[in-house]
Amino acid sequence: MRGEDPFDEGTTSILRQPKAVWATAGASVVAFMGIGLVDPILPSIAEGLRATTGQVSLLFTSYFLITAIAMLVTGFVSSRIGGRKTLLAGLALVVVFAALSGTSSSVAQLVGFRAGWGLGNALFVSTALAVIVGAAAGGSSSAILLYESALGLGMACGPLVGALLGDASWRYPFFGTAVLMAIGFLCITAFLREQPKPARKTSPLDPVRALGHGGLASVAASAFFYNYAFFTILAFTPFVLNMSPYRSGAVFFAWGLLLAVFSVLVAPRLQRRFGPLRVVGGSLVLLAADLVVLGYGSHTTAIVCTIVSGAFIGMNNTVYTELALGVSDAPRPVASAGYNFVRWFAAAAAPYLAPKIEGWSDIHLPFVVAAVAALVGAAVVWVRRSALTHEAEELEPRHATEDGVTVFAR
Repeated sequence: MRGEDPFDEGTTSILRQPKAVWATAGASVVAFMGIGLVDPILPSIAEGLRATTGQVSLLFTSYFLITAIAMLVTGFVSSRIGGRKTLLAGLALVVVFAALSGTSSSVAQLVGFRAGWGLGNALFVSTALAVIVGAAAGGSSSAILLYESALGLGMACGPLVGALLGDASWRYPFFGTAVLMAIGFLCITAFLREQPKPARKTSPLDPVRALGHGGLASVAASAFFYNYAFFTILAFTPFVLNMSPYRSGAVFFAWGLLLAVFSVLVAPRLQRRFGPLRVVGGSLVLLAADLVVLGYGSHTTAIVCTIVSGAFIGMNNTVYTELALGVSDAPRPVASAGYNFVRWFAAAAAPYLAPKIEGWSDIHLPFVVAAVAALVGAAVVWVRRSALTHEAEELEPRHATEDGVTVFAR
């Protein structure tokens, strides 16, 4: 039932999965690594390509802008060629553009190649969870646990791999990602069979139409402001910390570990006790406070607050995941695409705007703006709670009557 603890099924069912599931989950780890891979090497890239902070931050902007737009077509593609071919197409694009990123001779080239990488990642990530759910043993909750674990592990390991390879050259992490994704491509080719195509083909406009539902639009709007805060931390903080790749990688590795632990282990338990709306609202308020302290604290305080923010981000990711897909009657892939279409625009905006705001004012204000964005996200949840109340009750086991767990590709 919704909101159940996936660990209640036992670790045996979670770990005993077909090779196809492990191949897809392994490739998912590498796909999520690509988000934080460049974090510890951003200053090195800026130095190597003689680029400004604002120019290098566009590596995130181009990546997530294309990812957001691609959400309108991922369902269109997968409903026509099938999940396996969509995964392989996404992996192939990532391999090509990650390798090209490592050959860049200018920041403009690198930004462009990251955009192509974003397209490949959108095709892969938007399809991976549906494939895992379809192939996994032990029910939907086991599949969700594996996917969330892959996300957390990828977000934690991305900065670490970026630091280890980037200490020698900022180009090596891109080549390393290309090699790992190529291995994932071969594993999925060998172990994953094509799954049945959906009975109904998806139109690129279906995700936009799904946003006409008040509940889904409310979740998407709140997540938009939350993601602005999230990616201010991810894209702007490395310049504020101004540390070596190793030290920066260690900070964001610890950040990613907290994200994984709170996403997979803590958030489901807090939801059962307090309900998802209280959890996400409280977590956003705490994230806002953390951002203000990060912006105005000492260097050591900034490091601690960066790591601690992973806990709030992990909780928010899980709660938004369940709310977004359960609140409307649209098919899950369609609702997911519409939700992601909105929220990834904030992930594209934050890396671009944060350095601009710093240039207009000082280094503190970007974090204040991010904190305000987090509070606006909490306010949206509070003001629109009536549109979300039914779903919030459904997510609590004591009220749930439907068997199944909401799923959604991040």
